[in-house]
Amino acid sequence: MKKKKIVIALGHEALGTTLPEQKEATTRTAKAVAEFIRDDYQVVITHSNGPQVGMIHTAMNEFCKLYTDYTPTPMSVCSAMSQGYIGYDLQNAIRAELLNRGIYKTVSTVLTQTIVDPYDEAFYKPSKVIGRIMTAEEAEAEEQKGNHVVKVEGGYRRIVAAPKPVDIVEIDAIRVLLNADQIVVACGGGGIPVLAQDNHLKGAGAVIEKDLAAGKLAELLDADRLIILTGVDNVCLNYGQENEKPITAMTVLQAKEYMAEGQFGEGDMLPKIQAAVDFIGDSAMKSVLITKLNKDHVYVSGGMGTMITK
Repeated sequence: MKKKKIVIALGHEALGTTLPEQKEATTRTAKAVAEFIRDDYQVVITHSNGPQVGMIHTAMNEFCKLYTDYTPTPMSVCSAMSQGYIGYDLQNAIRAELLNRGIYKTVSTVLTQTIVDPYDEAFYKPSKVIGRIMTAEEAEAEEQKGNHVVKVEGGYRRIVAAPKPVDIVEIDAIRVLLNADQIVVACGGGGIPVLAQDNHLKGAGAVIEKDLAAGKLAELLDADRLIILTGVDNVCLNYGQENEKPITAMTVLQAKEYMAEGQFGEGDMLPKIQAAVDFIGDSAMKSVLITKLNKDHVYVSGGMGTMITK
């Protein structure tokens, strides 16, 4: 019997922010992942990297200021670094949890590149704030390099584009590992955004919404279900208002109507809903669950969250 494929997208709550927080969070999250593996799913894990890539970007820039012989580190390289060290903690935590349960399977992290369209309108309207707060002089220097900055409380910060994922370069490798019944960590932080130039791939100064990348990953793997772990129990209508209404189930058509009404935050729930709509498409077999780990942060409780279907 063919095993069901599941893509699990881990949000900030499942990873923490600092190195010690991440170590502890991944140990808890591994228990939730192990539940699906125990139930004989083929599992691919993707994850956010917001705080981590910001920390790396800031650290590398400060390093270059202190040691002027070194060149600044591009965003694409910072993204690669974040994939590596988050994957390191995740794969070791999952491996240990599986061995504790008597399950012997390899867990591998695939350094993943995500192709984006150079003409994506996001490149003309950068919106993602990254890095540390800069002075006016530092911000001017960034703009002279061709980067974009925005004024924030206390100074300025750099902003980059958030283009949509078009394709995943390493999808065949991910598919081979998955079909070999291994657990794969891939597309961390949405993947490293790259532009295809003939036979070469060029890193783009951008970030990719990890939920949209998770949806693209699930689509290309022909997964049965996408689970997006976030910080709330359910998707809600009128979120944060007196008439807030949790949703336990909705169809793709309803999701589109709610998006048209502006029900979901652009940098928060909207990418998750858009990923769900794109992944499910016209399929009556696929589904998306948006939820959070239970109160003990060790598994996805039955009946929790918002289930989206055709």
